Amino acid sequence: MDVVGHSVHIVDTSGTIPGTQSVARAASLLRLVTSAGDEGLPVAELAKRAQLTRPTTHRLLTALRNEGLVDQDGRTGRWMPGPELYLMGTVAASRYDITAIARDIVRSLAVRTEESAFLSVRRGDETVCLVREEGSFPIRSFVLSESVRFPLGVASAGLAILAFLPPHDVDAYFERHPDLSQRWGSSHSEQRLRARLHETHSRGYAVNPGLIVEGSYGIGAAVFTREGHPQWALSLTGVEFRFSPDRLPELGRTLLAHAHQLTTRIAASGR
Repeated sequence: MDVVGHSVHIVDTSGTIPGTQSVARAASLLRLVTSAGDEGLPVAELAKRAQLTRPTTHRLLTALRNEGLVDQDGRTGRWMPGPELYLMGTVAASRYDITAIARDIVRSLAVRTEESAFLSVRRGDETVCLVREEGSFPIRSFVLSESVRFPLGVASAGLAILAFLPPHDVDAYFERHPDLSQRWGSSHSEQRLRARLHETHSRGYAVNPGLIVEGSYGIGAAVFTREGHPQWALSLTGVEFRFSPDRLPELGRTLLAHAHQLTTRIAASGR
């Protein structure tokens, strides 16, 4: 039950500051290139996903390559992350990466529940999985793994984060992404997602009852910054019968306890 081939939808928003449009387009291409990982993407696909012409895309990619931010495979012509991104990432990691202080909590969650446990982070309008810890139960779901991205509101982690954003941010998110139901099915229409957000906020954790892959269930709980913003999420995934109505409340309590522990640890670390 693996999910592959996710695309990143980029919204090209330009402001009134000179050069803003070019910066936004270049940043969009960087996100697309990094989302493809080691496999990279051809210029035609990047142009399509970024909603740019092919000449404009090639011009921006060439400029980014000159700065070391992207690289091009000489054999395949595909574009991939460049060495300068790695150097920048190592610097930014000291401020934004919480995997070092979260890994034992994710592992504890997997041990306690016997399900696969995850840590995801919000990146713009998406969540990116940072850590996966396997549970001991032999039947597993492989919908989520390190570096996999989902739009907010689609997987349980993103649903949990979106549910605790300010209402105006939620409204703005739906305005930017009117095509969620087309891309992910009718269960992700704005009306049905808003109902799910309300349930998540009331319950404290999100439930994804096999909406991405049939039979693969997930639950997620938001993890907050020191200022109270939902920036990360812990989640569990497994097969449907492991998330029965009798067991779900227990899993939810365990998940929330671990999310609270991580939130407290993050606040203590100064992040």
